[in-house]
Amino acid sequence: MGLVMRVFTAFPLLLVSLALPAASATKLIAGTFDPPREAPELRLQGSHGKELRLDDYRGKVVILGFGFTSCPDVCPTTLATLAQARRKLGGLADQVQVVYVTVDPQTDTAERMRKYLGAFDPTFVGGTGDEAALAAVRKQYGIVANRSTYGTSDTYAHSSSVYLIDRAGKLRALMPYGQSADDFAHDLRVLLGER
Repeated sequence: MGLVMRVFTAFPLLLVSLALPAASATKLIAGTFDPPREAPELRLQGSHGKELRLDDYRGKVVILGFGFTSCPDVCPTTLATLAQARRKLGGLADQVQVVYVTVDPQTDTAERMRKYLGAFDPTFVGGTGDEAALAAVRKQYGIVANRSTYGTSDTYAHSSSVYLIDRAGKLRALMPYGQSADDFAHDLRVLLGER
């Protein structure tokens, strides 16, 4: 297992407020997109056995993250936090979909992602594809993923923030790495409460 550097990047096409306001009933904790914009669509091979498209989750709040299955620290920490946040939502959890797109197409097949993500939460869906398709998605979302060799294995330094997409398919916020499950649950409740 290699060392994964924590890389943060700003979404290139949208203005993101990086201030983290105090939690309230109506304010998001994550940095918000002002104004919200349509989340770029993706068409990837899904770990659920069919094409993965964000449009399929309209009406749900989507958490979109990027990583890889052999990541030693950042990815499993993020996925464990997201699973805990979903549990905190109780009956609202079925209105939230986690989508995790790989940055390592050489290793992360749809089946490998299904098993890996299922260990955190069986509802999580992964996306993979060829390098060109994944590079296009990363470019649309401003994701950095640099491959390097550490010891005898390859690893990736990659962006570690996750996107929050509302029920209408709009990019609403960017949650930085290291936020708590409570912070995610708060923001998810805010977005789920909107109509």
